[in-house]
Amino acid sequence: MMTFEEKIARRTLLKQLGAASLAALASAGTRAFANADPKAVSNPPAKADSCILIWLAGGMAAPDTFDPKRYFPFENGLEVDKILSTFPAIDTAVDNIKLTKGMEQIAQVMDRGTLIRSAVQPDLGHILHSRHQYHWHTGYIPPLTVAAPHIGAWMAKVLGPKNPVIPPFINIGQRLEGVGEKEELKAFTTGGFFGSEFGPMNLPYPEDAVRSVQPPKGMEPGRFANRFRHYRELVDQNPNRGWMSDYQQESMMRSMDAAHRLLQSKEKHAFDLSVEPKESRDNYDTGRFGRGCLLARRLVESGARFVEVTTEYIPFIHWDTHENGHTTVKKLKQEVDRPIAQLIRDLEKRELLDRTLVIVASEFSRDMMIEGVPGSNAKDQSRAKTEKLAEMKHYGLHRHFTGGTSVALFGGGVKKGFIYGKTSDERPLVAVENPVSVEDLHATIFTAMGINPKTAYEVEKRPFYATKDGTGKPAMDIFA
Repeated sequence: MMTFEEKIARRTLLKQLGAASLAALASAGTRAFANADPKAVSNPPAKADSCILIWLAGGMAAPDTFDPKRYFPFENGLEVDKILSTFPAIDTAVDNIKLTKGMEQIAQVMDRGTLIRSAVQPDLGHILHSRHQYHWHTGYIPPLTVAAPHIGAWMAKVLGPKNPVIPPFINIGQRLEGVGEKEELKAFTTGGFFGSEFGPMNLPYPEDAVRSVQPPKGMEPGRFANRFRHYRELVDQNPNRGWMSDYQQESMMRSMDAAHRLLQSKEKHAFDLSVEPKESRDNYDTGRFGRGCLLARRLVESGARFVEVTTEYIPFIHWDTHENGHTTVKKLKQEVDRPIAQLIRDLEKRELLDRTLVIVASEFSRDMMIEGVPGSNAKDQSRAKTEKLAEMKHYGLHRHFTGGTSVALFGGGVKKGFIYGKTSDERPLVAVENPVSVEDLHATIFTAMGINPKTAYEVEKRPFYATKDGTGKPAMDIFA
């Protein structure tokens, strides 16, 4: 029986170290055991050592961002079926690449990367954000009998940490409590069956990240270390916990050990945005997302393996534009354009871009008329149902569209100033050249990071592959 003081000590330590081991609770429900070594495969030579995923959560409409189409400005009486883009095209640093107005800064760095315009998603019947986000981040369509690891967890497991004191998988900007589809978000924001040591360190507020690598307020480091030692003793004395398998218990303790090492390391200053020069902070600071991009750069500089920075998914907020689409996206571009471009420039300046793969992506695109893909029976999610425009709030791309999506890749061995794939110039705006499925996109990302897409671990006596059934094929044409 634990004393009151022991309970308080455990609670304090769990709260403090929870940022690095939160995934344990989400993944503990599975008792699947992942073998320590993957089935023998030969890995491709790594083109990148680190990966940053810029996640524009909620459904970034490609025709209003990276894939401009025919444009009509807002006008009362404009027929909705004529609307493909609600922003005009603008020039970029590459002659044959156009983006849309409001992305002038990203336009100037397109000569550092590859633009995939033919990413496609399956029609899952119900075009729901939670299902498509789970599919994009894990490569698997829910529901599953085991918890599929996040793509960042795969990198943490297969490649290990780049710096032993920096968590190999860090998630910036997404609150997991109290907003949106929180249970569904937790479902893929974990290490899955790999265990909590490969799950994310969650930092919802980048400006507060430094608090995650400090002892509790008023507690000296020595006293904190002593409490951590007592917590370990409490766990060792009570090993039989029915809510977690032996493997998951051991994984959780390893993640706690890693968190403790971080709290004692000099690298913890990478989490402190206040030490960044003011001019640099100002270049990024368009809000929480911009500060997240700055934090991602600092973490990669210090040896992070995989970092995700998100605009945060909340239903009907941000990129989830079911009405007021044009007005909302105009504002969102002001939040993301400068930080993304600055991240690319800073990585290049620090000679890190060549070995860092930066991905800009979203779960699917949007269209004014079609829900899902042509022929889909998916329920229409739009709240802007009208044949002709009468109000500005109806001007924008409202319906979920899975037939053609854009993904931008920078650094990490990809070609510079290159376009891969194409969507139709007229509705339906489906991929008509070099379609890239989620499995193939993951295979491409894994290949850049030096991971064979057929890498598999045994789970419940069955192989579980990095790409579904090991079928993902990398788009090798995008690599230099």
